[in-house]
Amino acid sequence: MAARASNLGLRVATAAVGVPFILVLLYVAPAWAFYALVLPAALVGVHELFAMTHPGDHQTQAVGVLISAVASATVYFETSNPRALIAVLTLVPLAGPMATLCRLGALETAGLRACALGFGPLFVAVPLTLLAVMRRTLEPGVGAGAALLALGLAWFADTGAYFAGRFLGRHKLYEAVSPNKTIEGAFGGLFASVFWAVAASLSYLAGALPVEHAVILGLVAGALGQAGDLGESLLKRSMGVKDSGAIVPGHGGVLDRVDAVIVTAVIVYLYAQWAWGA
Repeated sequence: MAARASNLGLRVATAAVGVPFILVLLYVAPAWAFYALVLPAALVGVHELFAMTHPGDHQTQAVGVLISAVASATVYFETSNPRALIAVLTLVPLAGPMATLCRLGALETAGLRACALGFGPLFVAVPLTLLAVMRRTLEPGVGAGAALLALGLAWFADTGAYFAGRFLGRHKLYEAVSPNKTIEGAFGGLFASVFWAVAASLSYLAGALPVEHAVILGLVAGALGQAGDLGESLLKRSMGVKDSGAIVPGHGGVLDRVDAVIVTAVIVYLYAQWAWGA
């Protein structure tokens, strides 16, 4: 119980410092300043992923981070260039097997490492970059609001699931992948994500996000965001790792903190493409 209380205290303290800083970057600072936060976070996240899939192979980890940086910068600066985006989607997966041929290592794990290297940049770096793309390309206020919506959908779901699971949790959600998650917690997280989306519709995205759209976004992004959390837990458990890192106090690694954001960023970005003509 004391350990739980200590962990919760660390989470609250981290949020108290981090949230105002992010709000300043979204609403006060220029668009590039928010990307200056997103890019390092994305690169740390992919490094944590490659540290799991390529343990001890620092050269390949560095190559993976470099590929991720190039992919992220291309998506951010060439958002309106379909040829550049297609190049990212086709060349990055090819880079995995090509780089693995140069550093073969154990043949038994070569296939896993090749797929991880081609998959990691598109799984972590590109979705997180979409947060900064929305901040830069959408109308003033709406872009910042869309990024905040995506972040809140993930973080409110995580918080709602934490408290609902702690006080109401009785039935395991997916014990083989994440033993502590419960069905009750999942519903609590879903309720919290819908609450955040509706709050956005009535406040900082008023006039841009209809309430009925907010409810659907909250349900879809809340559910898929929790699936993203489970997906990252699957990766960690298959590698025998508890946390992807320890860089974020009370939360583990960056990848532990953004596993749901990876999904909600994509969902909100796709909504922006169709609803706001971004």
